[in-house]
Amino acid sequence: MTIEGNLVDIDRRRIDPVALMINGERIRKVTPLGREVEGYLLPGFIDAHIHIESSMLPPAEFARLAVRHGTVATVSDPHEIANVLGIPGVDFMIESARKVPFHICFGASPCVPATPFETNGATLSPDNIAALLDKAEVGYLSEVMNFPGVIANDPDMLAKIAEAKKRNLPVDGHCPGLRGADLERYIAAGIQTDHESYEYDEAKEKIEKGMKILIREGSAAKNFDALHPLIAEYPDRLMFCSDDRHPDDLQREHIDALVRRAVALGYDLYDVLGIACRHPVEHYRLPVGRLRSGDFADFILVENLTSFTVRQTWIKGECVYRDGETLIGRHPDPTPNRFAASEKKAEDFRLPHCETMEVIHALDHQLITKEELATEAAHPDDLLKIAVINRYENLPVRGLAHIRGFGLREGAIASSVAHDSHNVVVVGCDDESMAQAANLVIRSRGGIAAVGPSRRLHLPLPIAGLMSDRSGDETAASYATIDRFVREELGSPLSAPFMTLSFMALLVIPEIKLSDRGLFDGREFHFISPCRESTNIM
Repeated sequence: MTIEGNLVDIDRRRIDPVALMINGERIRKVTPLGREVEGYLLPGFIDAHIHIESSMLPPAEFARLAVRHGTVATVSDPHEIANVLGIPGVDFMIESARKVPFHICFGASPCVPATPFETNGATLSPDNIAALLDKAEVGYLSEVMNFPGVIANDPDMLAKIAEAKKRNLPVDGHCPGLRGADLERYIAAGIQTDHESYEYDEAKEKIEKGMKILIREGSAAKNFDALHPLIAEYPDRLMFCSDDRHPDDLQREHIDALVRRAVALGYDLYDVLGIACRHPVEHYRLPVGRLRSGDFADFILVENLTSFTVRQTWIKGECVYRDGETLIGRHPDPTPNRFAASEKKAEDFRLPHCETMEVIHALDHQLITKEELATEAAHPDDLLKIAVINRYENLPVRGLAHIRGFGLREGAIASSVAHDSHNVVVVGCDDESMAQAANLVIRSRGGIAAVGPSRRLHLPLPIAGLMSDRSGDETAASYATIDRFVREELGSPLSAPFMTLSFMALLVIPEIKLSDRGLFDGREFHFISPCRESTNIM
């Protein structure tokens, strides 16, 4: 089979009309053409850090949406499902990925659980990490979120890093806001990347001290605007990633959007394509073709080098997308799960009265939160209540606090997608609505839900309480309907309220978050009371 197009050679920084001769899974010959041809041949795009579970789709279904945007590979940390099901959850992801022509490099997740201050479904020991790193589909140690443990020479964390070093495998980082001497100690332990930088100076310091920076643009965390100036200064030290992307966003765009935006801003085409296509292959040693003779036939054909509209996507010599049609068939997966919580009542969400309240301030487009104080007499208009319910045991609700930023005028929203332990997280205007939203999720043993005075909407997620068993387009449509209901009818000003909700229980991201065991200070790593005996109101 022969494919013609203008080959964009990233290494040689030139464009030539060629014919690709494909034999089986590989490119057998690249023949220069002495005439004009249409379209541009590029190596496929790569998401250098993503939790596929956050798309609410298993890998086989995720691939069917991703190839529409020219994505041929992902570097995927399965710690969401690992926190629920342990190694069997990772095996589920590997088996699902095997069903489709798509490159997925899975990581071994060293922070399961992310902290000892929450309840999750499994623990991965250093021996477990070693077993995962010996699997052919696992190619790196995924994000080391417990950066305080690394800095303090925690034996468990250092043992897991040592397993990756022993195999000469990459080690991913996760250190939002880490600077100075502590950053140097973290890097010295063997950490090579970071995708959590949200300020230019922070990312620049990390690069200059030896890290590679992944510019993240997901459904909640959007760091491209802050970090894109790095493209002009350090193009060889960058990659693009999503981290977490909901199904409707994946349906609309992926890494192609970052390429389009970067080129439109005037950055060098070859630098941008190196970030999107080449650097992840080199850093993670991915078996992904780069449009050379003998490589796997992994490439895309785009209309032009401004819109980057994908006309064809090829993976291992198979055309998986052509002119609006995904050519990968559906491959249904089983629905493993772990869910023990029972339905709750309104009184389960009552907070004790206190003169001064600790308040979590959720921020749009960010995973970090701000700590604030409020009183009954002086509090923000959008003050709501948040709860985290243990899904793994049937216990009373212990995780309760106040929150602002969600802006609900009425009703409540709930989700069993709550990084990283994936308990049930609920935000609402009143206790009765919170109970109703939580119970929709509990009855289906996982999902997302929203309730208002006139409607209750629900998307079941039967695969580990994280992923749907429906098609990608069906899941995206259902999610978009609920998301629109929360923003337009319940009044949330957040661009992605459910994605933001999912990070309110992620204790390793400062400033304060909530676990099923209580309110937590993510800077000092200890619990705090939801009541503060103080009148110093922020």
